[in-house]
Amino acid sequence: MSTTDDIKAQVCALCPRDCRVWRGAGEEGYCQTGNGLYIASICLHRGEEPPVSGETGICNVFFAHCNLQCIYCQNYQISRNESPSREFRMNLSDVINSIEDVLNQGARGVGFVSPSHCVPAMREIISELKARDRDQTFVFNTSAYDRVNTIKELEDEISLYLPDLKYQDRRLAEEYSGASDYPSVARAVLKEIFRQKGSDLTFNPDGTIRSGMIIRHLVLPGAFENSQKCLRFIAEELSPDIHISLMAQYHPTPRVSSHPLLGRTILREEYDAVLDEMRRLGFHRGWVQELDSCHSYLPDFDQTGVFGDE
Repeated sequence: MSTTDDIKAQVCALCPRDCRVWRGAGEEGYCQTGNGLYIASICLHRGEEPPVSGETGICNVFFAHCNLQCIYCQNYQISRNESPSREFRMNLSDVINSIEDVLNQGARGVGFVSPSHCVPAMREIISELKARDRDQTFVFNTSAYDRVNTIKELEDEISLYLPDLKYQDRRLAEEYSGASDYPSVARAVLKEIFRQKGSDLTFNPDGTIRSGMIIRHLVLPGAFENSQKCLRFIAEELSPDIHISLMAQYHPTPRVSSHPLLGRTILREEYDAVLDEMRRLGFHRGWVQELDSCHSYLPDFDQTGVFGDE
């Protein structure tokens, strides 16, 4: 019989949703996934920032479902929590074999995409890869809607953090992602990642990143002031020396095609306002997408090559 302490140790408090369900007993919280490996895709991807992908690409492991439900999510085919999670269930052996198949094509790193609700599964994968002498760059590609304690536990396991900073506007965070606390949660998470990694990146001999942090921000239509606030937080409370990946790739998905703002791509004047603020704040490291990138980076998880070029 389980003791009260045993049960407390097994209830899910991985992320800020704090569902407190017992996933090991088949209960499902906000993310509607259990304790196993729920993986939607393992694929070679060349669309990340140049020193992340390198010339040969990165092996991205896309977890199914998400602890955020952004109404505009480009990965909506796999991120919606209403889809049956059993469709994505895999065993560890198959996962590792699939990752190694991609690594054998030359991929230098392993990226875990939307791992916040599946951190124990991710750590299990990392442990098994290390047991097979795979000395990879392990990348934590997160929305930053995480618990700080979870990030602290990953300090010795994650090489490169790729956190988003989506919002510093509580209203937008609630309306678009169902998480009004996102701004404060993400600030705390980014501060912890910065404590671990600082502003500088370290590199492998082939020019790919070995360790560090890169903060991504996707500019949304009609929300350039939110973007400016995000940049101000990074510059003023972290450092303008941090590597920033500013993205213009927003493209409406079917769910938001009729939305008054999200139903269009961003405008030149909106993007210019964000770029002007970026320069004013003194950011000098990172990558800036071209405005026409809205026609690229459109995944299709119903095809073998998710991004069309693998």
